[in-house]
Amino acid sequence: MVDIVLLDPVRHADLRVKAGAAAAHGDDQRFVHVVLREFPLLVVHYPILLSKDAETGAFFCGAMLGIDPNENLFLDRNGGMTAYRPLNLQRMPFYAAGDQLAIDLDNSRVGTNDGEPLFDDAGEPSAFTRSIAAAFGELRPGIEATKAFIATLLALDLIEPVDISLSFDDGETRELHDLYTIDQERLRSLPDDVVFDLFRRGYLHSISLMIASLKQIPVLARMRNQRLLPGARHG
Repeated sequence: MVDIVLLDPVRHADLRVKAGAAAAHGDDQRFVHVVLREFPLLVVHYPILLSKDAETGAFFCGAMLGIDPNENLFLDRNGGMTAYRPLNLQRMPFYAAGDQLAIDLDNSRVGTNDGEPLFDDAGEPSAFTRSIAAAFGELRPGIEATKAFIATLLALDLIEPVDISLSFDDGETRELHDLYTIDQERLRSLPDDVVFDLFRRGYLHSISLMIASLKQIPVLARMRNQRLLPGARHG
């Protein structure tokens, strides 16, 4: 259940939000929507891939944080994440309602006892609430810019499926499907003027980061293997 309402300094004066990353509060996500401006922060930790929305069939960009469903290999059992936390995780349990913030009152992060206050004694947004507004200031234009980027990839036929096969030290295997990446052969065949246009629009850099991020897939596999060792600590 969700109960999303506009954030109000009077009605929600006493509300607090547990802001840290935690599996119990929804950070246990294997694949998270991301936007273009996050790519430089993501590439050093996560594979950046494309997938399709189950309802609309539209492509979206995502960061792969784990192998199995509900697995985020970067969660720290003591709280927080050991790597950059994508904006779509940072902003929970908040939503954008035009230029205003809304909050899901039924979210497990929300209460009156623990966590970050949403308003100060004068009824003004707290530093935490301002940081959430800043995150949405990144997300809102980022979503539209990412849609335009994906539309360009589609128009140039630069998206191809990638099937990921992984084997682990406990004998288990994983086959990951319904993921997509950049068709590098097609990219190399593009005319020079098209490549120059991609460069001028900043898309060639984003494409290069997506390609480079594929090297993080075996890193994720090694991280999962580490968790199989006796005495390994889980997030």
